[in-house]
Amino acid sequence: MTQRRLLRPQEILPLVGLPDRARTLTQRRLDRCASVWDVRRMALRRAPRAVFDYVDGAAMSETSLRRSREAFRRVEFTPRVLRDVADVDTSIETLGGRNALPFLLAPTGFTRMLHTDGETAVARVAAEKGIAYGLSTLGTTSIEELAAASPDTRRWFQLYVNRDRARPEDLMHRAGAHGYDTLILTVDTAVGGIRRREVRNGLTIPPQLTVGTLAEMALHPRWWFDVLTTEPLSFASLSTTGGTVGDLLTRVFDPGITGEDVAWIREHWSGRVMIKGIQSLEDARIAADLGVDALVLSNHGGRQVDMGNAPLELLPEVAAAVGDRVEVYLDGGIMSGTDVVAAVALGARGVLVGRAYLYGLMAGGEDGVRRVLDILEKEVRTTMQLIGARTVDEVRQAEVRLRPTLR
Repeated sequence: MTQRRLLRPQEILPLVGLPDRARTLTQRRLDRCASVWDVRRMALRRAPRAVFDYVDGAAMSETSLRRSREAFRRVEFTPRVLRDVADVDTSIETLGGRNALPFLLAPTGFTRMLHTDGETAVARVAAEKGIAYGLSTLGTTSIEELAAASPDTRRWFQLYVNRDRARPEDLMHRAGAHGYDTLILTVDTAVGGIRRREVRNGLTIPPQLTVGTLAEMALHPRWWFDVLTTEPLSFASLSTTGGTVGDLLTRVFDPGITGEDVAWIREHWSGRVMIKGIQSLEDARIAADLGVDALVLSNHGGRQVDMGNAPLELLPEVAAAVGDRVEVYLDGGIMSGTDVVAAVALGARGVLVGRAYLYGLMAGGEDGVRRVLDILEKEVRTTMQLIGARTVDEVRQAEVRLRPTLR
């Protein structure tokens, strides 16, 4: 028979979990997020719905975004065992520099709308992690401000080509003068995609105070307080605003850009050039023939063309065809470190992460970005160890395939 005894306080107290008062409430909530999806749910609670949907949404039926994410569910590893994976090197060589992880932080637009610290918070965490960060033409922090705020970050600059060519020429010169070493030329924005969530939410640039937004203020007072008591939201590299982001892209950017414009870019940019937005094998070959240094297989996070293809499905044949001439990267649909490892195993030099860190920014500013990158880093390292890869080069030799169908 079980013998019972009285509970002793000194035995119970060590079992009681007390909060770490050295960490803020937001930090403790982020600590409990086990995945990027958990951070996404936290972001949904903290940001106004229109702001969250700006990040979370995609073009029209959002089929392109779903396909990008579903493609990763088809990945199948064959893990190797009996290998010494006590020490794992997650670093890669990327465009002449060392990146501590096989992912980089993609350029994103209007970042201060998500949190007032915006691009500077993201760049600071990138510096901590030893990875590159791309500032967008649609960024809300200027080229000069970001360089001053985070001088230790390896900085790239993403370029949209305006109808007025004097503007991008000025941007390239300024970026080169302030230590940005790679230019990311985005080529999938002949016109802006139709993003239905933005239309339904009435999200404009800058946000307007309507009856709906006034109601949102009651639900998200901290977000609105930050917006209304800091510098007004605006694009740092564009003087024109108004309408949705899709409207802005159509109105300002040049739909006539072709491969011939790469030579014009070379006249004004002495650093490395990456073309982002490749969505076919034929265009990958054209990009390689143009003599660029890298290309990114990307459907713009599903935010441009609806019913497009999944970059991951295109990756193996592109890497086989042009990977010996240009560095091949991928973005779109990445929500875990295992996704990162899968893309590298299928032929990518590395991946660009965008939405994932934006969820972190909405959820908790700089702390949220840091939490997302901590999650991704741990998942990359653990996945490498579990498939028997000690280095990223060994990941590229791993046994992996895309299953023909989901089940």
